[in-house]
Amino acid sequence: VQLQASGGGLVQAENSLRLSCVASGGTFRSLRLGWFRQGPGKEREFVTAVDRGTGVLGYSDSVKGRFTISRDNAKNTVYLQMNSLKPEDTAVYYCAASSRIIVGSIRVPMYWDNWGQGTQVTVSS
Repeated sequence: VQLQASGGGLVQAENSLRLSCVASGGTFRSLRLGWFRQGPGKEREFVTAVDRGTGVLGYSDSVKGRFTISRDNAKNTVYLQMNSLKPEDTAVYYCAASSRIIVGSIRVPMYWDNWGQGTQVTVSS
């Protein structure tokens, strides 16, 4: 499975961005999909994930209520709508996919099989 993320950019605090990640080379409906981010000098951290249907598997506490994950199985695409952005949301955002990851492992990067190249999100104050 190949993943291509896009939609990052430079925005001011309190504004919004929507990230997209298009998957190819696999059976999209069989994939659980996630978003992670990695800020400067930090480890990659879980943001959110969605199940094979449309059920959301969880959000990190830091983005809950501000970010929304969704998927369009007809377009092989997963989205991350980010509202009320804060400077601390500045990071490279990565999409991830796996057909075999279990729900209990979704917050751990090493259990995901496929990664996109990352898209930079910078939030200015």
